[in-house]
Amino acid sequence: MNMHQEFWTLYGREDHAALATWAAACAEHVLPFFTGVRPDDPRPEQALTTLWEWIVTGRFSMAVIRGASLAAHAAAREVAASDSAACFAARAAGQAVATAHVPTHALGPALYAIKAVAAANPADIERAVFAELEWQDCCLPPNLRDWVHAKMRGGERLLPKELRRFLPQPSTWR
Repeated sequence: MNMHQEFWTLYGREDHAALATWAAACAEHVLPFFTGVRPDDPRPEQALTTLWEWIVTGRFSMAVIRGASLAAHAAAREVAASDSAACFAARAAGQAVATAHVPTHALGPALYAIKAVAAANPADIERAVFAELEWQDCCLPPNLRDWVHAKMRGGERLLPKELRRFLPQPSTWR
């Protein structure tokens, strides 16, 4: 059974919306890294607005969700070479909106947020990453905590090797 199927055997629509809310919060938390560099590029923020609309209304359009995600990722590509923190922040928004389609995409904003804070704080990566992990954990709905923690460890391959060591074992998280 894949992660997506596993989610639906354990959780329902309300949990999907709660997970999407957490994904949006993770992306919004690092969005200033992008908006500080590209204040006139609304695509990542529009992706999050699209996600919030789905969370509130439950109305789903694959074309709208996919378009918003692809636009945020295009914004990320445009800043990739000049500012990696901005790039990762835009990617967090692109992954967050995709959570409306597939709940497991919610892990993407959290992992990209870790990359963004690490890139933005090269002099003190450890402190920045631990603070981000603590913030994410405080925002995480308690009923989803065990599932997310286990999947975050499983998703560590999405982080560069130098950041993997910062991910605590699930048993050490709150």
